[in-house]
Amino acid sequence: MDTSESSTEPQEKDPSAVIPARRGWRRWAMDTRPLRRPAYRRLWSSTIVTAVGSQLTAVAVPKQIYDITGSSAWVGAASLAGLLPLVVFALWGGAIADSMDRRKLLLITNSGIAVTSVLFWLQAVTGLASVAVLMVLLAVQQAFWGLNAPARSASIARLVPADELPAANALGSTVMQTGQVVGPLLAGVLIPVIGLAELYLIDALALCVTVWAVVRLPALPPSAATTQRRAGIREIVDGFRYMALHKVLLLSFLADIIAMVLGMPRALFPQLASQTYGSYGEGLALGLLFAAIPIGAVLGGLFSGTFSRARRHGWMVIGAVVAWGAAITGFGLSGSLWLAVVFLALAGVADMVSMVFRGSILLSAASDEMRGRMQGVFTVVVAGGPRLADVLHGTAGSAFGARTATVGGGLLVVVAMLGLAAAVPALRRYRV
Repeated sequence: MDTSESSTEPQEKDPSAVIPARRGWRRWAMDTRPLRRPAYRRLWSSTIVTAVGSQLTAVAVPKQIYDITGSSAWVGAASLAGLLPLVVFALWGGAIADSMDRRKLLLITNSGIAVTSVLFWLQAVTGLASVAVLMVLLAVQQAFWGLNAPARSASIARLVPADELPAANALGSTVMQTGQVVGPLLAGVLIPVIGLAELYLIDALALCVTVWAVVRLPALPPSAATTQRRAGIREIVDGFRYMALHKVLLLSFLADIIAMVLGMPRALFPQLASQTYGSYGEGLALGLLFAAIPIGAVLGGLFSGTFSRARRHGWMVIGAVVAWGAAITGFGLSGSLWLAVVFLALAGVADMVSMVFRGSILLSAASDEMRGRMQGVFTVVVAGGPRLADVLHGTAGSAFGARTATVGGGLLVVVAMLGLAAAVPALRRYRV
C-alpha cells in the first residue's frame, strides 16, 4: 500500500517515528499513536460524543413505539423498517464515497442525521404519537447512516499510515462499544428525569459536534482516476467483482458472517435469563447477558496494545473468530450466571480483535478508489449478520433448547472458521 496517501495534511515530522519503544505496562495499554495526527484526532473525538448520543435515540425509538402500541411486534417491525434503507444506502454510499470528496459526503450525511434527530424531538414534544411517522423517520435516519458509515471508515486510511490502522480501528471500536454500554444506561436514568423527547434533542446537539469536527477535516477528494465516475448500479457491481477477485477481502467478510450468523446467541438471552439463570433474578440476568459482550469489547480495546502492532492480520482474524466460537461454547455450557458473563466478556474481547483486524484488512488490502464500496459491504454485513443470527438462533432455541442451540452455534463457528482457513490459504498468508 502507498502510505504517501495516509494523510492530506503536511507530514514534515512523523510523530510515530520518534516514539520510543513502549515498556512495562504501556506495552499492554491501548496504542494511541493515531491520536497524534490532528485530522484523525478530530474525527475520533467527535465519535466519543455521538457514540453515546446515538444510543439515546436507539433506546428512545423502541421505547416510544412500545408506549404508543403496547406491542413488541411493532418494535420488531420498526427494526426491520430501518434495515432495508440501511442495506440499500450503505451499498450506494460506498460507491458515492469512491466518487466524491469524502469530507463533503460526511458533512451532508451528518447534517442529515442531525436534522432527523431534531424531527424525532419535534414529533415527541408535540405529542404526535404516530408509529408511521416514527418508522419513516427511522428509515430516513438509517438511510443517512448507511451513506455516512462507508465514507467515515474509508477516510481513516487517508488520515493515518498503514502501520497505525489496527490502532486507529481499536480506538474507534472501543469508543463505539463504550457508547453501547453507557448510552442505554444513561437513557434509563434520564427518561424518568427529563422525559423521552429530550433524548432526541441531546442526540441532535451531539451531532453538531460531529459536524464541526468534519468541517475541520482536510479535503478528502477521490483519486484522479475516479473523479469523473458516477455512483450507480454498475459501480456497486464493480465493487462486488473487485471483492471476488481479491480473496483476502472476501474471506474477511466470510469470517464475520461465520462468527455473527452462526455464533451470536443474543436472541436466546431472554430464554436463558428466564429458564437457566432465573434463580439469580430474571431482570439482573438479562441485563448482564446483554451488557457482557460490549463490556468485554471495551476491555479488549483498552488493552489493545497487546495485539494492535501485530503484522499477521490474517492469523489474528482466524484466531479471534475461533476464540469467539470457543467462548460462546463455554457460555452455552455454563450453569452459573457469573461464569456465563465471563465467557461472554471473553467473546467480546475476541470480537474486538476480529473487528480491528478485519477493518485493517479492508483498508490496507483495498485500493483507495475501492475503499468506500468495501466499507459499504462491511456495513451491510455488520448490520445484517446479527439479525440473521436472531432468526437462526431463535428457531434453533425453540426446537432444541437455548443451551443446546448456543453450544451448537459456538462449535459450528470453530469448525467453519478452521475449515475455511485450511481450505483457502489467502487469509492466513496475509500480513502487512
